[in-house]
Parts: sequence; structure tokens; C-alpha cells
Amino acid sequence: MKAGPAVQVPILKQGNYLIAIVQTSMRDKDLIALREALVEKVGRHRARGVIIDVASMDVMDSFSTRTFRDMAHTIRLRGAETVIVGIQPEVAFAMVQLGLKLHGVATALDLEEGIAFLDQRFA
Repeated sequence: MKAGPAVQVPILKQGNYLIAIVQTSMRDKDLIALREALVEKVGRHRARGVIIDVASMDVMDSFSTRTFRDMAHTIRLRGAETVIVGIQPEVAFAMVQLGLKLHGVATALDLEEGIAFLDQRFA
């Protein structure tokens, strides 16, 4: 079985923030590539905050949960805050049932609330 092309996640710059919009479920290697791209862009753009929109993800397994958590902690060490937005209700329920946690990572309902959270944090 041949692996398909890597999933490219658009990373937009909005003022002092970077916004990554995950548009589909991601393979492990795609999550790692996203982590590397975000960490690099935080430094290059001197971003104060990162919003990761996962509204299109219908599953978050232990690897993706751990990777998003590690991504947020790494970005914090680079001087920016991370907010994960858009976790679907059924995904949140499954994460709780499986004991998957995003310790120390801010979450918000949607992109608007994620921006408001970062704005308040840096006010």
C-alpha cells in the first residue's frame, strides 16, 4: 500500500498570531511536520500566539493528543501561547472516555473565542 501525499496545513499570519487550520484528519508524520512548521514560524514571525483549528478532525487518538500537547509546550518555550479550537463534541466525548488529556493547553470553542483568549492574555 502506497502512502498518499503529505497533508499541508495552511498557516496564516494574523497580526501577532499564527493560525493553523487542520482541514482533514492527519497521519502521524503530518502532525510532526505541522509541529516543526509552527515552531519554526513562531520564531520567524515573532508570533505571540498560535491558534490550531481542529474543527475538521473527527478523531483525536493518543498520538495526536500527545503531539498537540507537546506542540503547545514547545511553542510556549519559544515565547508564544497556543490555543486549540474547534474540538467537536463527539471527539471531546471520545477523548474523555479514553482518558486523553491536553494538560496545560488552552482550548476554546472556535476561532473567534481563540483570538479573544489570546487578546485578553496579551492585553
